[in-house]
Parts: sequence; structure tokens; C-alpha cells
Amino acid sequence: MDRDVQLYTIGQLAERAGVPARTVRFWSDSGVLPPVERSGGGYRLYDAVAVARLELIRTLRDLGLGLEAIAALLARQVTLADLAAAHVKALDAEIRTKRLQRAVLHTVARRQSTTEEVVVMNGLARRSVRERQRIIDAFVDAVFEGASDPDGAVVAGWMRELPAELGYDPTDAQVDAWLELAELVADGDFQRTMRAMVLSGAADQRLDFGLTVRPVVLAEAGGAVERGVAAGSAEGRDTLDRIVPADLPAAEATAFVAWLELVADARIERYWQLLGVLNGTDPGPPAVPAFAWLLAALRAHRCR
Repeated sequence: MDRDVQLYTIGQLAERAGVPARTVRFWSDSGVLPPVERSGGGYRLYDAVAVARLELIRTLRDLGLGLEAIAALLARQVTLADLAAAHVKALDAEIRTKRLQRAVLHTVARRQSTTEEVVVMNGLARRSVRERQRIIDAFVDAVFEGASDPDGAVVAGWMRELPAELGYDPTDAQVDAWLELAELVADGDFQRTMRAMVLSGAADQRLDFGLTVRPVVLAEAGGAVERGVAAGSAEGRDTLDRIVPADLPAAEATAFVAWLELVADARIERYWQLLGVLNGTDPGPPAVPAFAWLLAALRAHRCR
């Protein structure tokens, strides 16, 4: 080698590049930073090309690339663009995992969960797309088993809607919503309540009536709730008459009350709210307070 070429020992190279000497030695031992020659005393020596190579290695290591990948790049076995693209994918997967971990831990802290609960919650959060959909599909299948009402089939389709995944950047609210939804559909009593509602709608179309009357209930009963009108008061009776015809036969009123007892179950509304959070849609204002008020008004004025 030309003796006029400046050569550096590991210590000098490390000082020049601002890298610890032990790191330079490790990279040299790994083969990504080979010396150009050795001194008479056996010390490894490096030239200006090695200085530039060291800077590249440090940059790539700062970006998270492993030495094996760097060696492949330096050996021209892969291009920098291909290496960067592959590393981006790996980082994306790692970021999703970290964000999911953060969201689960946030939920654990908020709920003050037990050690047993955190194991279950972490398992639920890590479910694959197919596994999450399978949980919801099994619930909906059980609720609608044997029901042939066309409107019910539409509702069942809505109840199955889940995003393809929790998202590239899942919020704490989305992870929390999935955990709560998974717990809710596993509740046998909730499943029976939903099934009773479906079967009652299929039997006499009160499900269809419920969809029709909802805007009126929200406007009239919801307004009464906001104004603090007592369901059993005279004003409450007047509000009730604007929602349900005063001449509705007693038998139909009783049946309607039975249906409202299902509709006013806060868990049903919560199901739709959780789906809304997961799918990034606005579930709208809560309707349960209005339906609960209407139920109380019917019991006070029509079902004595």
C-alpha cells in the first residue's frame, strides 16, 4: 500500500468518527468494517474509505438496521432502496405492536385490572383480524338463529361490521372498545336479551316500528329528559300522547312496553356505540335515556 496514504488505528478511527472504540472493534470483528492492513505490531489499520464506510454503518445502525442487512448492502447483495423498504415494513409491524401494547396497558391502568384480567385482555387485543371477526360472527349467528325476518337480516349485517384491523395507529379508545365489545358479546345474558329483541321483532314487526318511532322518541322523550319532565306528570302524559296514540289498545300498549324493556337496555346501545368507535363512525347521541323515559311514561299512564 502507498505509504503516503493516511492510515488510522481503531482508536484514531473511533475518535475521528465519534464512535466508541469498542463499537468500531465489534463492527470490524463482524466483517462490515475490515481493516486495509495491519501494522508491524499487529494493529488493524484503516484508510479514508473506511472512515466513510464507518459513517454509513453508524447511520444505518442509528436507523435500526442490523449488521447482517448492512453487510448485504456493503457486499452489493441488496440495494439501499430495497433495504430501506424492507426495514420500513418491519418498523411498521413493530410500531403497531408497541401501540397495541401501550393501549392495552392504558386500559389496564384505567380499569385497575387484576393480573388475571390483563392476561385475558392482552389475548383479546392480539386476536387476528379473522379471529376478531369470528367472535362477532358467532355472537350474531347465535342471536339471529332461526330468524327469517328480512329486516333482521339487514340488522345482522350491520352488527357484523368490523374494521379490517384495529388500525395502523390504534387509539386507546379503539383498543378499549374492542376489549369491551369482546367481553359484552361473551355475556350470556346480553346474548339472550338481543335474541329476545330479534324474535319479538320477527313476530310482530315491532322491530320495524322501533326504527320508525326512534326519531320521534329522541325528539319528544329526549326533550322531556333534557327539560327534567317527570314521566308520570301531566306534561309527561301530553308528551307520551305525541309519541304513542292515546287510543292504542291496552293489549298493544302492554306488548309495546315489553318491547321497550328490551330497547331501553343500555347494553344494546353500548354494542352499537362500540362498533362506531371501532369503525370510526359517530354513533350519535345516546337514545336509552329517551326510551327509558318513554317506558316509564307508558307504565304510569297506560298500563295501570
